[in-house]
Amino acid sequence: MISALGAAVLAVSMFLPWYSVSITASGAAAAQQQLAIVAQQYGNTHLQAMANQVGAGFSSVVGRQITTVSAHEVLKDLSAVLLLLAGVALLASLLRLAGVYEASGGQIALLGSAAVLCVLFRMFSPPSVRTDLISLSPSWGAWLALGAAVAIAGAGLWELPPGSTEEQGRSGAGVEPT
Repeated sequence: MISALGAAVLAVSMFLPWYSVSITASGAAAAQQQLAIVAQQYGNTHLQAMANQVGAGFSSVVGRQITTVSAHEVLKDLSAVLLLLAGVALLASLLRLAGVYEASGGQIALLGSAAVLCVLFRMFSPPSVRTDLISLSPSWGAWLALGAAVAIAGAGLWELPPGSTEEQGRSGAGVEPT
């Protein structure tokens, strides 16, 4: 049950904010410079004064989150792999719960472990940004995906074999004394 829930959360997390986008110091300086150039070229002195005033405030947004992007938007191939892992883990977990297919906990744990490795890779090695004007940092969606992948792997290792009851497996109930 936990692995199925983890798989569903992992799939949903692909569309949640994985990375925060923030402006770097060089990005703020470049924006200020471009605003001054446009105001000088196309504006009167009043517009130039307003542009200088607005441009002076650009340094206050350095390092602050300006937007977020999801794994689906940034990680085209890896998001497909994670969605596939989540789908297979969900299907295996549900079929196991229904007793239709006897997927072992080890198989489900393997899917979860692969998902954990993929998520950790992209958390510690975010996609490269082609410019030094912005930076990416992991956001809450990546952490949720990591938790969901760990839940799949952990539940796969923890789940009891099909057909045994939870009470018998944990407390030894149902075992005849010798």
